[in-house]
Amino acid sequence: MAFNALWLTDPKTDTDPANIVQVDETTLPHLPVTLRVLYSSLNYKDALAIRAKAPVIRQFPLIPGIDMIGEVIASESIQWPIGKLAIVTGWGIGEQYHGGLAEKFTAKAEWLTALPEGITPTDAALIGTAGLTAMLAVLQLEQQGITPEKGPIAVSGASGGVGSFSTWILAKLGYEVIAISGDRHAEEYLVQTLGASSILPRSELSESGRKLQPERWVGAIDCVGSHTLANLLAATQRNGCVVACGMAQGLELTTSVAPFILRSIRLVGVDSVYCEVAQRNAAWQRFATLLSHSSLPIPYQTIGLQQAIEFAGRLLEGDIRGRIVVQTTFN
Repeated sequence: MAFNALWLTDPKTDTDPANIVQVDETTLPHLPVTLRVLYSSLNYKDALAIRAKAPVIRQFPLIPGIDMIGEVIASESIQWPIGKLAIVTGWGIGEQYHGGLAEKFTAKAEWLTALPEGITPTDAALIGTAGLTAMLAVLQLEQQGITPEKGPIAVSGASGGVGSFSTWILAKLGYEVIAISGDRHAEEYLVQTLGASSILPRSELSESGRKLQPERWVGAIDCVGSHTLANLLAATQRNGCVVACGMAQGLELTTSVAPFILRSIRLVGVDSVYCEVAQRNAAWQRFATLLSHSSLPIPYQTIGLQQAIEFAGRLLEGDIRGRIVVQTTFN
């Protein structure tokens, strides 16, 4: 039986490489669990792939979509009975394997995370990879002993996807958050909506700086890399911790051993694509706990699968603020 999917072909050989088409079920790999996709989301990485602006996908044809929330409709795994709701983020879906921007999806059992009680499928799509990455970063700060009473936490790229979730989570947990952003119009969003205590202009950290600077924060979540990460490290308080989870400014990192050997600073990385199942479960359960007494303040809009190609272009052009949830089933 055929289903609708966003189908990408090789842009080097096809002048029209992104289309919504009918795909035969036999196109999907034979994996233990088959799901009816309820929602996906449109991330920046998805937009790059759909619009062929970066080599996100190396093998064509492929269905993009790095997030998937669905209902099990066929299963060879006793762990995943028919009717169970599941989340898949990472594991190479939408890059190496067919992703979530379709009506059907097949998965290995270990890719699936059970949708926790208290989180709706729409919430899960809204959270997606961006929210999961942010929660993993916050959990790393906690594991390193960085508690609210020890001092403020800086968040770079605070008005972006991971940064917005990081700011909101930290504020809900009682931390003082210094939101770093280059968006001059984001103050109301960062402070009143997400709960940041103060805002620091991105320009203060985006250029090369001294290797050791006055202590300003006990911890940080860095979503941009490069000079910003180096400056965050240089201004972190003694025994503090910086969590790196992004590279919006660049992959390079030019720093010195000074923050590490003179202040005992720790630099921890977060990889949400291939993180362990136990970590994923812990992160999603923390979201369930937070959402038991509050709602997600992250702005979003819901679109249909047939609108994904258009919205991918708008996302790359900077025409959209907030998250994009994709309802994949055609009415």
